[in-house]
Amino acid sequence: MPNQVAEPTADRVAEHGVPALDDGATEARGDRPARAFDVLCTVYVSHTFENLSAHVELDGNIAIAPGDRVLVHGAAINPPYGETRVERRRATITRATWLERLWARISGEVQSFSLLDVSFSDRRIL
Repeated sequence: MPNQVAEPTADRVAEHGVPALDDGATEARGDRPARAFDVLCTVYVSHTFENLSAHVELDGNIAIAPGDRVLVHGAAINPPYGETRVERRRATITRATWLERLWARISGEVQSFSLLDVSFSDRRIL
């Protein structure tokens, strides 16, 4: 199905608050939508003297929480030097489980301690 985009379904809009693509993914335990769902997004890639960056804006007001994963589909976008490219793509969002979310929060806070510079010297001026 290259270059074909499925229409949003009402149950996906109700569950996630935004129109998502109907990929038919449901959990084996029932009708509940799976942890992963697709949305459309806009990808901005800049390769200029002032700016070397890549940003993704998801369609709708989707809240990304710690531990969630976003996978943008398609080939790599490599603009030549001096150019900026904007493309529409499909992205798959995979929601983290409660354990993955807890681990992401704890490891993030522990890693933030590495930013602290603590000295135990008796000198008053460093």
